[in-house]
Amino acid sequence: MATMHDVARLAQVSVSTVSYVLTGTRPISQATRDKVHAAMAELDYQPNAMARGLASRRSRIVGLLMPMDERGLGATETAFVTGAAAAASTAGYHLVLAPVGTTDLDDLRRLASQRMLDGAVLMEVQVEDGRVAVLQEAGVPLVLIGRTSDTAALSYVDIDFDQTVREAVDHLVGLGHTRIAYVNHSEAAIAAGYGPAVRTRDAFVARMAAHGLEPLMIAAEDSAAAGREALDAALAQAPDLTALLAMNENAVFGILGELAARGRTVPGDVSVVSMVTSPQVAELAHPALTAMTSPGSALGRIAVEALLRQLDGVTGDHHQQLLPCALEIRGSTGPPGR
Repeated sequence: MATMHDVARLAQVSVSTVSYVLTGTRPISQATRDKVHAAMAELDYQPNAMARGLASRRSRIVGLLMPMDERGLGATETAFVTGAAAAASTAGYHLVLAPVGTTDLDDLRRLASQRMLDGAVLMEVQVEDGRVAVLQEAGVPLVLIGRTSDTAALSYVDIDFDQTVREAVDHLVGLGHTRIAYVNHSEAAIAAGYGPAVRTRDAFVARMAAHGLEPLMIAAEDSAAAGREALDAALAQAPDLTALLAMNENAVFGILGELAARGRTVPGDVSVVSMVTSPQVAELAHPALTAMTSPGSALGRIAVEALLRQLDGVTGDHHQQLLPCALEIRGSTGPPGR
């Protein structure tokens, strides 16, 4: 791998001259600059990110801040990360995944004070999210994948949960279902103000009411065991249940397993729609899940692109954009059976 010394030797200049060409910290004649760039091209020399950032006093590192637990990242969450990483790489930045949630504010203050990040993208956003104020106070540019309750001075991209839930409910109602339960994230997530859980809860109630139907929501932890328990609870409250809508991928597989254990077929006895799901996850089930497919990769890319425009000083209003999930019909939904 070529070094700065190799470039200097081929261009017949000093190492400090190569450094000045890279950083712009001193004026260099165009002829000398051209020699250095020609030598870099011939040697395929790749200056490191810190060297490239010296002139602008940037690290050329952006952080993707999201809480993590023992479950790690599934295929659906990974799409957000890969979309963001690709956008950062295209622009010559590095994306660093930092497991920082709303309970880690002291860690975030330390991270922000070290000026290691040029900017940050926040995921798993709560409607009242303390990470926003910490970054704003530290002067760190930020973009949210998600929304807080007050977005007036923020840039964000998010799923259009109202439209997503509306299309999911309409799909089931259009098939003839009138007894539909929604399996959400946990009570703790809802109480903490986790944006997707709160917004889908409200959207489900509103859309069921628009159809003149009674809404039934079951909160569940993110696990297969919790999915089985959620199905028990749903059937206890609605023995005539014919359809389930879920935004909890781990719980969905428990639901499918429990339905099979009870001798109930999908979709003959119960139709199932999984919301905010990747095609990879939907295809793991049998039958494959009808899903509201997550635009995760696009959201990750758009968020980073919006952040980089901030870093480049591009003027204009804050970037605020909603993307719906797309309905993809597979084998887990059909008209109600017996």
